[in-house]
Amino acid sequence: MAYEMEEIRSSQEIFYYLLEYHELDEESGEQLYRAYTENERIQNLVKSQGEAASCDVERYGNVIYLIPREENMFLGFSKVQLKQLLCKSNGTDKDYYLSQFVILTLLVEFYDGQGVTSKVRDYMRVGELQNCISSRLKEGAERMKEEDEERVGIAFTNMSEAYEALRSDDKGSRAKTTKEGFLHNILNFLQKQGLIEYVEQDEMIKTTKKLDHFMDWNLLNQNHFQRVIRVLEGEGGAG
Repeated sequence: MAYEMEEIRSSQEIFYYLLEYHELDEESGEQLYRAYTENERIQNLVKSQGEAASCDVERYGNVIYLIPREENMFLGFSKVQLKQLLCKSNGTDKDYYLSQFVILTLLVEFYDGQGVTSKVRDYMRVGELQNCISSRLKEGAERMKEEDEERVGIAFTNMSEAYEALRSDDKGSRAKTTKEGFLHNILNFLQKQGLIEYVEQDEMIKTTKKLDHFMDWNLLNQNHFQRVIRVLEGEGGAG
């Protein structure tokens, strides 16, 4: 299939825009948005460039997103990078998996994977999230006493130990060595990625339209959602 030079140029402009801003909608870039949505040939070219860059280009609702694939360490984050960003300076694998468990818990509290939209609440207090994390870790660790954690694939006991090793501080500490600072750092990271709104003064968490779209259209089909639930309940593999 031979493409016109104008189509190639438009696709390059769209892909560059997505590289810079990670998303494109009609309000922020009307001409590029219409070129993508109204011309299948341009759309195919953009998707092909995404494929070459180990990314997916997907349209959810009225927004086009550039989504790095799991193995993409250039546009995404490696485990080492995430450990440095989310955990204390001498953070171990236990701390890293705890940070991922915190994010999973947050997602499950906001979304249930059912209905027209999977979102079940508009906001959550930080204290409530902290209580949910403590409760789920405790329940999982107790259940694992009767199970083989290696077989199940998720080490609740190790994560619980890492969480309890963090100090409690009711003075609003932002140090990664405290429970409050650990959560604060993760929430700030998610906010920088455009996934949540973290209102510090009110200790309130809200999800963004970007995360709502991604959960509804990509992550929370029933297969993915039930897998997350099984992991949190200690009934399925984490890999």
